Amino acid sequence: MSEPLRNLEVVPEAEYGRYLPETVVAELTGKNMTVFLVDDHASDTAQFSERYGFGLEDCANTIVLRYRKEGADHHAAIVTLGSRRLDINGAVKAELGAQRLSFAKREAAVELTGMEFGGITAFGAPKDWLVLVDEAVMQREQVVMGAGVRAAKLLLAPTVLTYLPNVKIAALASDV
Repeated sequence: MSEPLRNLEVVPEAEYGRYLPETVVAELTGKNMTVFLVDDHASDTAQFSERYGFGLEDCANTIVLRYRKEGADHHAAIVTLGSRRLDINGAVKAELGAQRLSFAKREAAVELTGMEFGGITAFGAPKDWLVLVDEAVMQREQVVMGAGVRAAKLLLAPTVLTYLPNVKIAALASDV
């Protein structure tokens, strides 16, 4: 992944607050990662991959799920590679211990995370949420993730995800 890095507009750590939501900045400070700016029109995974030269297997998407467990509603952040298909009704449902689950509505995901839809990241997700990471993410040398806004991305070693509260690594997806 070093080839595409030459053309990226890297944001110095001292300027994270200028571009990213406060909750995301709080999770990133002092961690070994790169924040870089992207064109909003090329923020979605497929367009980003094509424009910036990263493979789908190096793009880690964060998805917000709403699920019902023990009579109460909960939310979780699920991290998986752009090249994989989540097993929502099997592996994900089992890991959450969910009776029912669905993708969170766009408005709810934005309101609960304080992030832009299409840029939501596990970094800065509410502290009481479970963060489920597909084990394939952890096999990558580096991944690109959302940064809380559509106009920026994070580049990091997946091991940085293990510093998040309530994180769990599990087999959640299969190759497309």
